Amino acid sequence: MAQLEPLLTMESVGKEFFGNRVLSDVTFSLGRGEILGLVGENGAGKSTLMNILFGMPVISGTGGFEGKIFFDGREARFSSPFDAIDAGIGMVHQEFSLLPGFTVTENILLNRESTKYNLLVEVFGDRLRTLDRKDMRRRAEAAVSAVGFSIDPDTLASEMPVGHKQFTEIAREIDRSHTKLLVLDEPTAVLAESEAEMLVQSLRGLSKKGISIIFISHRLQEIIDLCDKIVVLRDGSIVKETRPAETDIFQIANLMVGRNVESAAERRRSMASTDVALDVDKLWVDMPGETVRDATFSVQKGEIFGIGGLAGQGKLGIANGIMGLFAAGGSVSVKGRKMRLNDPAASLASDMAFVSEDRRGVGLLLDESIDWNIAFTAMQVHDKFVKKLLGGLVKWRDDAAMQAAAEEYIKILDIKCTSHRQRAVELSGGNQQKVCLAKAFVVSPEILFVSEPTRGIDVGAKRLVLDTLKRVNEELGTTIIITSSELEELRSLCDRIAIVDSGRISGIRPATDPAPEFGLLMMGGELPETGSDIDAKGGDA
Repeated sequence: MAQLEPLLTMESVGKEFFGNRVLSDVTFSLGRGEILGLVGENGAGKSTLMNILFGMPVISGTGGFEGKIFFDGREARFSSPFDAIDAGIGMVHQEFSLLPGFTVTENILLNRESTKYNLLVEVFGDRLRTLDRKDMRRRAEAAVSAVGFSIDPDTLASEMPVGHKQFTEIAREIDRSHTKLLVLDEPTAVLAESEAEMLVQSLRGLSKKGISIIFISHRLQEIIDLCDKIVVLRDGSIVKETRPAETDIFQIANLMVGRNVESAAERRRSMASTDVALDVDKLWVDMPGETVRDATFSVQKGEIFGIGGLAGQGKLGIANGIMGLFAAGGSVSVKGRKMRLNDPAASLASDMAFVSEDRRGVGLLLDESIDWNIAFTAMQVHDKFVKKLLGGLVKWRDDAAMQAAAEEYIKILDIKCTSHRQRAVELSGGNQQKVCLAKAFVVSPEILFVSEPTRGIDVGAKRLVLDTLKRVNEELGTTIIITSSELEELRSLCDRIAIVDSGRISGIRPATDPAPEFGLLMMGGELPETGSDIDAKGGDA
């Protein structure tokens, strides 16, 4: 293939957030009219790299970045997204930014509306020019057609299916007459297969017109089919730059997740029995950004069961739905008894506990003390840390018992604090996470859901948290269900791992299976039938 003239060059780009290195020496170039596939696990640095390119405030507000960016023949260091847009860069983020009450036309042409002259302009100036609705409709139809789909330009965004919303977002960037580079972050994640193929075809057409494209997707077959070259990020560094003809899906998955790390699951003694602790059948959860459409699986008593998958595919929705934090349907049975959904109190009364991924928004009472945070749920649900008089007619808080429990967990979990009376808001993220765990442990649940247990905490705290979960499982027989974006974290701890893709369980495998096989499941791939397969309900395949 002939060498294309570079439109974009990144040289030795690096970034730290508060001492945490997230990008290191990233160097690559993108030719005019070329399509580059950018792939990597969650946390590999893809979003940070694109935020740097697009001049997002989160970069300039945290000390900027290292290295140089050259765009369209000159060095560029955009101070805001407006600068990037003016230079000819369009970006479509994973989260929709359409105005619900606006039509397709109005959303596509927002702040770039066509106007026309009228007599009032002579007196009051251009501010009194009126909208040229006919030309706006023409432009919107042309942009929509360029993306390759058909929709009435007068349709309100609030009335469109998610697939059409995604196409409208892309059409908005296409309408910019000077767009030279289009960055698409997981554009097909919400699309049906037919819609995704339609988009792939339209992107090929845009490429032939000279528009360069950075295509970020977890669907590796799309990367292979669409892109001219592929850049694989892992742990903030480029581990491979290749072309589709020189690789395949399995090799890319291996590069993304194939760290040479021995699975600790092979070394731990499984506590799982043949009894079923949790049975989930056709679960759906309406959690924004983490929708669950149809999840079916069983967890054995004493098992450490992992739930993994890429961001936005529904893995976080499973625990949140079962614990009653978001609207859910289907069937969930605990120890053979069907549990009432959409009722957090019923979940807690079923001897379950939950450590949320949102420790500040859901997990903690930030303005309350450590001991109050640890004791609160146990006090409300199980009458722990409560003194009673007259057969329970009179109740009051047992401050001494609360203090004793808090001091015990401060020691066990090595919570760095001034005392049990320190407010949760004053603790570091890692220590807040430890308080959330203590809050769950003190309930003595039979089933413990833990979502993203090590997100945002340092290496030492990670090891302590994971070791504590393992110890609680082994010593108390607690059934633990861990949801994590870190595949190696799950493989180091779990007996089995379920991978969620597009709101459904794409496969359940023993944690001892090779990492690339889990990577393929994350990308929507299918694995060959083997003796190590375990079906969704917990039996042998």
